[in-house]
This record gives sequence, structure tokens and C-alpha cells, in this order.
Amino acid sequence: MNKQHFEQMKNKGGFVAALDQSGGSTPKALAAYGVGEDQYSNEDEMFDLVHQMRTRIITSPAFSSDKIIGSILFEQTMDREIEGQYTGDYLASKGIVPFLKIDSGLAEKENGVQLMKPIKDLDEKLRRGNERNIFGTKERSVIHDPNAEGIKELVNQQFEVAKKVLSYDMIPIVEPEVDIDSSDKVKSEEILKVELKKHLDELSEDQNVMLKLTIPTNANTYKELTGHPRVVRVVALSGGYSRDEANQKLKENDDIIASFSRALVTDVEVKQSDEEFNNTLQKAVDSIYDASVNKK
Repeated sequence: MNKQHFEQMKNKGGFVAALDQSGGSTPKALAAYGVGEDQYSNEDEMFDLVHQMRTRIITSPAFSSDKIIGSILFEQTMDREIEGQYTGDYLASKGIVPFLKIDSGLAEKENGVQLMKPIKDLDEKLRRGNERNIFGTKERSVIHDPNAEGIKELVNQQFEVAKKVLSYDMIPIVEPEVDIDSSDKVKSEEILKVELKKHLDELSEDQNVMLKLTIPTNANTYKELTGHPRVVRVVALSGGYSRDEANQKLKENDDIIASFSRALVTDVEVKQSDEEFNNTLQKAVDSIYDASVNKK
């Protein structure tokens, strides 16, 4: 494991940029960027276009390690190149720590949650991640209702995958998202906190994880977890909140930084000149950085 990257993720001020929309969400990401489905005729063309979009974001002067400390990539992005380097290596050359989204999407809702589908070729993904100098992974599941059994099963699954990732000397980002429209978001978050702490307490001293959590309704709900010795960092997903709303809520939570996706790139468009694009992205980066480091 890269010790410099570990120290950066644990201690440096800034936030994590999530650029990991995959198959199902890629058309929406492209549409938001101004590229309609009539502009590509198959999946290969679609992924070429999304890589062009991500390349434009990553190579922008606004996308710098001054404020962005890590970035989460989709598998295809990891395997593609930017300016002659694999994307992970290019990010590292800019001082940004690369992560890989490894889950294969969500199962159907059951017991108030959506578990991860079985992850295709997990060992192969992790092996290639090591080859591509990827520091860590991200794996997402979703909590809809405060169902104690469902949440327990979901967290169990998350840590099973996390331990596999750890065996490849990578840092897993455990992401049990609580839907912002959950039937009882506060109760779901309280149950989740208890289950997460149980698993964290069982990790050995050489097993460290990150947590990616929905910004809680009650500020500092996860305060106990941010200080846990097995937690490298707690990062927050925007979860469908607007950037302004997500930033405002994030400021209320000590020791949690952003890991935003849509909220980061919502205003950039393909038709913008490079100057307009870079200025727009810079405004987003500045506001998310401010919410991550300047707390109330």
C-alpha cells in the first residue's frame, strides 16, 4: 500500500471526487452534460463519450490536488488512458489518490434494503486494480427503511467485501447509502451506526476502511465513527440533494468530507468553451472544498 496516499486520505484537507457512474447511470450523466442518446448508437460509443467527458474534467486545472484529495473511477475509466497514462497513474501524477468502484449494481429491494448484486470477477478486478496502482475501492448498497434485520445483513455483506479488498492490500470505501427519502431516515441512520461500529470493533489493527455515508439528518450522528481507530476517513455522498443543500448539511457535520458525484459536475456542459468549463468546475470545487473543511 502506498503510505503517502494513506496519509493523504487520512489527514489532508479536501474532498473526494466521485466520477464512477457506470452502465445504468451513464446515459443520465451524459444527458446532464448535454450529450443526448441520439449522439451514440451503441454502448462502445457511449463509453467513448463518457471517457471524453471525464478526461475533460480530470485534465481541467480546476481538478487539482489543492482541493481534491482522491477520485473514484468506474472500471472502464481505470482501464483507459489519459494523456498516455492509465487514469489512475494520471491522477496520482496530479497528487490525487485513485479509487475504483467495484460493485455490480443493486439487487431488488428486500427487508427494506438493496444489497449488492454478486460482484462479477471480483478477484480479477482487484488484481487489475493493483496493476493500475489503484489505492482503494468503493462498493455501494442502499437502505430504504429502518429494518434492523435488513440493515444488519447489508452491513455484513459490505464488510465481507471489504475484507476481500483488504486482502489485496487496498483500502475499501464501505458505502451503505441511506436513501434521502427513507421512510424514517433518522431511525435508519441510528441502526446503521450501531451495525457499523460492531464491525469496525472486530477489525484487526492492520485492517482499515473508509466509510461513505449519506449526510445524516441529525448533525454529527456519525461523530463516534469519525474517530474510530479503524476508520481512515468518513466521506459523504450528496444522495440527490442539490449542491447547495448538500454543502449546507455537510458543514454541520464535524470531521466528514464530501465525496460528491452529481453535485460536483451538475453545471458543466459539453458546449462550454474551455474557459467557461474550467470556471464552472472551479466554482463547484471551491464550494465543496469549503463545506468539507470549514465547519460551523
